[in-house]
Amino acid sequence: MNILRLKTLLGAGCFSLSLIGSVHAGGLERGGYDIDLLFDPAPVATDLSATYVMPQRDLKNAVDTSGGGLTGKSTARNTEGYWVPYIGAKATLGYGVDCMVDYSQPWGASSNPGIWNGSYSNINTQIKSNNYAGTCSYKMDVGKGQLRFIGGVFYQEVYGFKESYANPLLGTTLGRVDLDSNGWGWRAGIAYEIPDIALRASLVYNSQVKLDNISGKLTIGGFPTPIFGAEQSMPDSLELKLQSGIAPGWLAFGSIKWVNWSVLQSVPICPTLFPASSCFTGSPALTLPKS
Repeated sequence: MNILRLKTLLGAGCFSLSLIGSVHAGGLERGGYDIDLLFDPAPVATDLSATYVMPQRDLKNAVDTSGGGLTGKSTARNTEGYWVPYIGAKATLGYGVDCMVDYSQPWGASSNPGIWNGSYSNINTQIKSNNYAGTCSYKMDVGKGQLRFIGGVFYQEVYGFKESYANPLLGTTLGRVDLDSNGWGWRAGIAYEIPDIALRASLVYNSQVKLDNISGKLTIGGFPTPIFGAEQSMPDSLELKLQSGIAPGWLAFGSIKWVNWSVLQSVPICPTLFPASSCFTGSPALTLPKS
């Protein structure tokens, strides 16, 4: 995997014939959450950055096992390169209070292998997100450094689509699922800093984002059907970051992060003309690729 970062400082299954299915998540993290700008010592600071990621993950020797009898390409580029933008602004408000607002894209996936021997599983999947956050902190002198208490809220949009051949019984009929959702989350954390030696330790928890209004459409052979999804949540996370100056002009840093992917194992979907209780159980799966 190749990563290029530019920064300016002024972060399967199948379509069901009954139009019922579920979406499985796997490795959808993109930019994650980043509040490092909050620690900038300047009274006012901005951050405009973009990270380009080239996963370069290829599939080889692919064989159709769906029963559709595909004899197309056995090799495909499974993941595409993508940009992860970040925009943030921070200000010191006085009395130990700092606040920032930022835009990021914490979740996403991009897989566009095209027509190949796995076309009943995936032809093109694109998942994107928008995250708008406000975060503040209060700091006080403790020992040789400063103790900082952190809190904030964020509004998140998650949306995307997946295309594949609908079902081996339908031959090469194209199917597509489009979904859109949004929700709110919050964060809380604590940090300790000794600015003289550039030492900082922070622990920040980001809550789940409840997606209770998932909606979209399922299109098979050009005929769309409105659908909705069962209530789901984007995962919560806990991240520990450490940094310290080790020599003039040199900084050592690292982080450990836990993400609760267990809350997003699948997203059951159902046509809007059916009640949720009649089709959210035991439905086939529509698998999302890893990012």
